[in-house]
Amino acid sequence: MSNSSSTRPLAVLVGVQLPGVSDTDHAADLAELGRLVHTLGYEVAATVSQRRDRLAAGTVLGTGKLKELASITGGRGTVSSGAQERKSKARERWEAEAEAAEAEAAEAEEAETDEAEVEAAGVEEAEEEGPVEEPPEEADEALAAARPTVVVVDHELSPSQLSNLERATGAQVLDRTGVIVDIFHRHARSREAKMQVEIARLNYLAPRLRESTGSRERQQGRGSGDSAVELDRRKIRDRIAELREGLTAIQQDQENRRYARRDQLRVALVGYTNAGKSSLMRALTGSEVLVADQLFATLDTTVRALQPETRPRVLVSDTVGFIQKLPHDLVASFRSTLDEALEASLLLYVVDASDPTWEAQLEVTRGVLREIGAQSVPSKLLFNKADRLSPEAREALLQQHPEAIVLSAHAPEDVAALRQRVIEFFEGSMVEADLVIPYARQARIGEVYENARVISEAFDETGRRLKVRALPAAMARLTRAFQT
Repeated sequence: MSNSSSTRPLAVLVGVQLPGVSDTDHAADLAELGRLVHTLGYEVAATVSQRRDRLAAGTVLGTGKLKELASITGGRGTVSSGAQERKSKARERWEAEAEAAEAEAAEAEEAETDEAEVEAAGVEEAEEEGPVEEPPEEADEALAAARPTVVVVDHELSPSQLSNLERATGAQVLDRTGVIVDIFHRHARSREAKMQVEIARLNYLAPRLRESTGSRERQQGRGSGDSAVELDRRKIRDRIAELREGLTAIQQDQENRRYARRDQLRVALVGYTNAGKSSLMRALTGSEVLVADQLFATLDTTVRALQPETRPRVLVSDTVGFIQKLPHDLVASFRSTLDEALEASLLLYVVDASDPTWEAQLEVTRGVLREIGAQSVPSKLLFNKADRLSPEAREALLQQHPEAIVLSAHAPEDVAALRQRVIEFFEGSMVEADLVIPYARQARIGEVYENARVISEAFDETGRRLKVRALPAAMARLTRAFQT
């Protein structure tokens, strides 16, 4: 159970271990769900887990486990029908007569109780006042306050499963996708990220809309004959279309910026959420990006120059983190953000080496990048948070992955070594050439220093002679620009 001093609302985690899922992987999934729930602002009070061949169609869990879950949340443990019972007129008349007789008997009993209290009043005044017991109502309220109010299921729920679980448990029910979407919604900062998350959130909510108990009358006029839910879904579709139109304009602007950087050296940090990408970004570039021990602390892509600056300049971008069972709508919504990885010259796969499930996390990262077609981009594997490893564990990683870089983003010597490895990677693909910059074009000398590294410089009657190193595409462009 959670710490009683916590002011966070309580939640129960629910997981079903399906065939093919090991005990270790199942435990890791639930532990990660717990971190997601904590990021959302809840305290995990209990976990209910069951091994099944498949999810129960109606309530995910079997009957026994459903009652165990309901005993924690204070629910009935059964799914009552949402339909109203149809009664005959005779039964309605009989129930009305029974209610009237019951009310009459209650009035008579109350009158007898009042007489008894009057007779006993004198005796009660003479007796000593005994200890005051807590009223049962107050005890019930205290018990209810200690109960979890949210059930979080480590699977994507259908609308009927969600509704059934809420009726059985008496608590709000969220699935894993809903939790992730809500976290993205809270952490979005830029206009683009907010629009991307809202699209994913609306796509998630649309099929889960339900009629209220006092359902509204069907609308009159335009759209007449549509239920309230149908009208709400139409509004959602209109809003999604509006958001996508606005997002297209923003993404076009980003495309223009990316095109302007097409010949620059670009490195993209990719990896599982909370692997330390933002810490590494700050260490490599000196930028004040948000660093927090939270899942999905940053959603916006940040692009900064490698520090100390090199010639040509190396740009480093930090992308959104990945996670197990990342909702497809979120992958689609953040496609433009992930394009930074697709168009990078070098990908740095950042892995939390201290996490026992790092291999599964690395496969998640590679899977998402395969989905967007970025698997062919040159890459290096970085094992971050090495300061949490023993010397033996660090050596074992290097034996398993001899080409990997084991480092800590908080160790300046490790960051400096990584910076040198990045520079060496780009140096290996550069070509060398001689450029002659006529004196009449000296104002454009900045283009050379921006896109190439100047090795030597000399002057003669024709102009400034430079020996430079640059990427082949940049070299071809410079050569064309200064041809006489």
